[in-house]
Amino acid sequence: MSNLAAVLLAGSLRLEALNMRVRFLKRGANGLIYASVLLGVALLAQLYALMVPSWLLYSILAGWVLYLVVAVGVATGRERAYPPALVLSIATLAVSLPQPEHYSLADAGLSLASLTFVAGSLLQVGVLFFTTSFLILRRRQSRAENDSSATIVDAVRPPVP
Repeated sequence: MSNLAAVLLAGSLRLEALNMRVRFLKRGANGLIYASVLLGVALLAQLYALMVPSWLLYSILAGWVLYLVVAVGVATGRERAYPPALVLSIATLAVSLPQPEHYSLADAGLSLASLTFVAGSLLQVGVLFFTTSFLILRRRQSRAENDSSATIVDAVRPPVP
């Protein structure tokens, strides 16, 4: 095996390993985004049953609709849907975590409301982790693909005398 073939094979293997990690993170981010939308339906049903103020119900419904739009974008393969997913998960955590009522639900014991709060918070942290990791590795993958195509072109180009 020539040095050129060894270099190309090593680069190809590294690129394939990176591709596998990117696919794993993308699947994880997608699943967590879809789960957030489904949990949002459960949250809306619980809030409707509790007869919360209409402004609160409508504001949470608006956030859920935005999350649904992001989920549709993700499902249709649009990479531009991932940054808004990050923004929505940060906004969800920023609004939800400081509320003392949510912690009193958790302190009161196991209930549907406390499970929804804990599951929703964990889902948002998961969306943050998987989506951020996916976007970072996707950028690295794009750079590696550009570098490998430049290496191949340089390798097959005859030396200049």
